[in-house]
Amino acid sequence: MKAFNRPSAGNPADRLTVSQPGFPQRILVVEEESNLRQFNAEVLTCSGYHVDAAEDGAVAWDALQLNNYGLVVTDNDMPKLTGVELIQKIQAAHMTLPVIMATGAFPEDELARRGLLHPAVTLLKPFTFDELLTAVKEVLRATGDALEELAPPPNWQFQPLADRFWL
Repeated sequence: MKAFNRPSAGNPADRLTVSQPGFPQRILVVEEESNLRQFNAEVLTCSGYHVDAAEDGAVAWDALQLNNYGLVVTDNDMPKLTGVELIQKIQAAHMTLPVIMATGAFPEDELARRGLLHPAVTLLKPFTFDELLTAVKEVLRATGDALEELAPPPNWQFQPLADRFWL
């Protein structure tokens, strides 16, 4: 897993996201809460994906300028740049990049104000690791970038993330 710090320079990339056959799919996990960001990234990494992590939408946007990703998994309620604002920037830059919004509350009002913005899937917290992996596989399969069937470790299934680190 690679955590991103804000780079000092970078030009906006007006490009399509493409994965190379035979290589693990690259996913960007964007989550303000460090424990959840780490757990999500570890689950995906252990399932065979290449994962980078960002602590907010602004850092994620910088990472998107520097790397090609097949998928973004983002929270919505973050400082500097929300998940909805990140989706808006992705679409405005004409990036073909699916987004899974993993958030505590569906931002229906914010999405409605911004028009045709919609994440590919929305996961409401707390969700299980199995739900996260299923959503990732379904979205990547729908975009034609899915890896071979990957099975999550059995002890991760059906355990809400909230039970993992919130008391």
